[in-house]
Amino acid sequence: MNLDENFWTLKYQTEKTGWDIGYISTPLKTYIDQLTDKNLKILIPGGGNSYEAEYLFKQGFSQVYVADISKVPLNNLTQRILEFPKSHLLHADFFELKQNFDLIIEQTFFCALAPQLRKAYVKKMHELLEPNGKLVGLLFNFPMTEDGPPFGGDESEYRLLFLKNFEISILEEAYNSIPQRDGNELFFKLLKK
Repeated sequence: MNLDENFWTLKYQTEKTGWDIGYISTPLKTYIDQLTDKNLKILIPGGGNSYEAEYLFKQGFSQVYVADISKVPLNNLTQRILEFPKSHLLHADFFELKQNFDLIIEQTFFCALAPQLRKAYVKKMHELLEPNGKLVGLLFNFPMTEDGPPFGGDESEYRLLFLKNFEISILEEAYNSIPQRDGNELFFKLLKK
């Protein structure tokens, strides 16, 4: 399976976007509501329709960037928020991004990557974060499957994966998942080493 731009564009065009709940997930909204520095430079990689970016922007965060390999969800965000800065919409392969960020928000991107790219994901996240930067979000918590995306994983696997490059501040079952994901999500907050 080639998880390239054409693959994801076709998913959006045929509305086969089961991961898209149509609004910001409760765990991420709860986290964002605790942020006080509106000047944080924030990236949402593989952002899709990026309700997280919409929420952040409407809360006054001005340095929000969304990266996606497909133009379709970036255009969808533009249609929902006309004033969202076009220069903050990055039509790009995540692994080719060059900027640095204070905070990166993970929402269904990790699980959409081919599992053999997970070590490269960790390395790239470390590279993209400023010193003392944070990687925060949700990871699926169900057995690995060949039938993805989404591909699964579990807490022990994630700990081993991130431990070298990040200090694990939080990695636990999300207490406030939406009902259809209850028990299948881990909320995490990682600090760049």
